[in-house]
Amino acid sequence: MLIGYMRVSTGEQNLDLQRDALERVRCERIYEDVCSGRATERPGLAKALDVARDGDALVVWKLDRVGRSLTHVVGLVSDLKMRGVGLKVLTGDVDTTTATGRLVFGIFATLAEFERDLIHERTMAGLAAARARGRAGGRPRVMTKQKLKAAMAMMADRDNAARDIAAQLGVSLSTLYAYVDAKGQPREQATELLGKRAPRASTRAQQG
Repeated sequence: MLIGYMRVSTGEQNLDLQRDALERVRCERIYEDVCSGRATERPGLAKALDVARDGDALVVWKLDRVGRSLTHVVGLVSDLKMRGVGLKVLTGDVDTTTATGRLVFGIFATLAEFERDLIHERTMAGLAAARARGRAGGRPRVMTKQKLKAAMAMMADRDNAARDIAAQLGVSLSTLYAYVDAKGQPREQATELLGKRAPRASTRAQQG
């Protein structure tokens, strides 16, 4: 069975183009989501994956309709493969039910791994530079400005686990969350490192 999935970012966008393409290849079921590409909660995709069985294929119009990132897509396809489910992308020569399609996706997987290695390499280089500057000025802070910026960037990527980020930065998990929230936004404690003043309390609150 071919199971179609389509997504648009806002309710103002039209699903007709994707629906027509999925119906042309005779998808028996079609599920949809209206959410941004970075969203982690996708009820429509969850339903499509839930009904997929061994021998079925998930069909999408474009690759960016199904994944938040290349790493996320590679992980999704790996999960589908273990269940005997394929992925067909109508506008991009990707069909993991064929030998050629699997070869193409193997290249994607290699690129995703290369991207992860580059991010890790840049992070480690940044931390080394931060440690060097910290020693020149005395005892370095547990959380530095450079570490904080790296933490914000890595926490904003939902594919990264907070515990792994803390380990890479050389701080405890509690320290990480003291400065950055789960979405990568700085907390009040981060204002000093970022060079921003914390908001002052109102006059009435001070008098109270």
